[in-house]
Amino acid sequence: MSEVKVFRVIGQIRKPNFQTEFQKEIRALKPEDAIEKVYMELGSKHRVKRFQIIISRVEELNPEEIEDVLVKKMTPGAEESVQ
Repeated sequence: MSEVKVFRVIGQIRKPNFQTEFQKEIRALKPEDAIEKVYMELGSKHRVKRFQIIISRVEELNPEEIEDVLVKKMTPGAEESVQ
């Protein structure tokens, strides 16, 4: 069974009247799964179509580099440093 990793997905949302950058930390098995989850979450919460989301970078994180408190609590080896 594969180990769940934490990825940071960085990109932009480009809608006609709304443009912003985003950074999300996602738990997934591989980078492709993390990208798919970002597409699903942004599409659901912000009504953004997939072609309006531009992903610039996906990086795997060590437990010490995780900034999102919820993701940190769910990650083994990182919960000791949650304050």
